[in-house]
Amino acid sequence: MDSYATDNLRYERVGTLATLTLDRPDRLNAFTIQMWHEMADLGRKLVGDPEIRALVVKGAGRAFSSGIDLEVLSSGGRAPRAAADIQALQAAFDWLEEAPFPTIAALHGYALGGGLQCALACDLRVAARTTQLGILELNWAIIPDLGGTQRLPRLVGEGKAKELVYLSAKIDAEEAYRIGLIERVVDDDELDEHTRALAEELAARPPLALHGTKKLINRSFDVSLRDGLRLEAETQLECLRSDDLREAGAAAMEGRPPEFKGR
Repeated sequence: MDSYATDNLRYERVGTLATLTLDRPDRLNAFTIQMWHEMADLGRKLVGDPEIRALVVKGAGRAFSSGIDLEVLSSGGRAPRAAADIQALQAAFDWLEEAPFPTIAALHGYALGGGLQCALACDLRVAARTTQLGILELNWAIIPDLGGTQRLPRLVGEGKAKELVYLSAKIDAEEAYRIGLIERVVDDDELDEHTRALAEELAARPPLALHGTKKLINRSFDVSLRDGLRLEAETQLECLRSDDLREAGAAAMEGRPPEFKGR
């Protein structure tokens, strides 16, 4: 799938680089129930696409995303009525963490509430210097239920996560970098170029080994050290038997860039 569009999303793949754009610029890309379902549906299509080597998630217009659209909280907003309904919405972001390819959030303007929770599900986060970030759900008497209470502490630690969520604090990109919430800060006019260069660099990495590394790191919080080491050994065996390993050696001997196939 090279391109795809819904009422609220735009997707495009050029070669091995894919871009997903949150596309409600008139509402600062605030999420609605429909938008979450559209994103979950798209994710189910993309996770099995062998052509994708890296995916960038960004927002159209003046912001990455300002979070939840207030219509979701209103009486006519079709708010979830059961835990299963919320879990269905969580699927909108879960696939970004589970996909075999690396995912990068390119943040600008605002990355708030549900918008920041979307970014938390990505592997890496790059923010423009003037970006404002925060988990604001408690302002509306709700919790960050799209991974915020689970992924945020893994990045910044339990105490800092509680502080940010309890106080609905907004922080700038420099502070977000300092506490480990994002990986890179760049000047505003360099965000697109820098993120694309990062995606290109990741796309050139051996996909089988990169996917294995991603799975292992993601699971490292959930398994014992002994089990994690066993999983490392099992994953390494797959890499040692791969065509990519032979290609890496041949390319080094021949003085050329490797062309990995992911097998």
